[in-house]
Amino acid sequence: MSALSLAAVPRRVPGVFLALALTLAVGWLVVAVNGGQLFNQATTVSLLHVAAGLGLVAVGQTLVVLGGSLDLSVAYVISLSTLVAAETMNGSDGAVLPAVGLTLAVCAGVGLLNGVLVTRLRVNAFIATLGVGLLLKGYLDSGYDGPAGSTAPALVQTLGYQRIGPVPLSFLLLVAVAGAAWFALARTRFGHHLVAVGGDPEVARLSGVRTTRVLLTAHVLCSLCAGLAGIYLASRLGSGAPRVGTEGLYDLESIAAVVIGGTALAGGRGGVLGTVAGVLLLASIDATFNQLEVDAFFKQVVRGVVIIAAVAVYARRNLRKAAWRP
Repeated sequence: MSALSLAAVPRRVPGVFLALALTLAVGWLVVAVNGGQLFNQATTVSLLHVAAGLGLVAVGQTLVVLGGSLDLSVAYVISLSTLVAAETMNGSDGAVLPAVGLTLAVCAGVGLLNGVLVTRLRVNAFIATLGVGLLLKGYLDSGYDGPAGSTAPALVQTLGYQRIGPVPLSFLLLVAVAGAAWFALARTRFGHHLVAVGGDPEVARLSGVRTTRVLLTAHVLCSLCAGLAGIYLASRLGSGAPRVGTEGLYDLESIAAVVIGGTALAGGRGGVLGTVAGVLLLASIDATFNQLEVDAFFKQVVRGVVIIAAVAVYARRNLRKAAWRP
């Protein structure tokens, strides 16, 4: 079996689903003892809204991490996309489609810039995407003091707040995007090539993979996912918000969800389903702590412990596999 076909074999990450179930069970028990309800409709809707925003970004982050890269500009792309969308709509329902198209085009341009810096100019992904993020930060800080624009009422009512039972439409959007990403990774040449590039770029290149094109495409898709998250957040806020991405820590949170979901930061191993489970795990921790009215600092400490524990578990698993390998 060739290195390329080996790289394309799907990897399961059952551990994160077990951790998610355990988190929900413990959260339900602790909240119940405290006299509250974790699984009432209001809490469930809030949990899924949180998961939708973070999940859209994390799905895109999964693609670049699988390819052995990284994107630290996503938080600023989210902020920029809320402004582009809201200012283009300016409260008009008829401008929704042009606004969405323009927003995604701008985000694709940012992703293309990231991809060119990483693949063509050979700039380290950490430095390249951080630099692009700081460029966007400079523009946002100098051009905006606060919220701007007005999101179209039709978008606010549908993507922002409409739901089917306890499931918001935004979460269904996440399911659709995650499903498309899963299909691309598992059933298309691009997905197999992306995993191969993340596993070993040189072997992938010698196998005939156009590594530059594959990684560049992954960066564009990552920025598009961040753009979708920005459009969703604009629909929730009713306007553009120049700091919503950074205040929500969407760059670090998306990487955390990817790592918890079992995708290796070195690339070549992992998948979207694990990332979605990681997103739901982080959202479940938030929902539990909100019910318990836990201090925000302690919440971040617990998140840090969860991330470190996840990385440690996956590292030990890899060492064990290496030790048994003949």
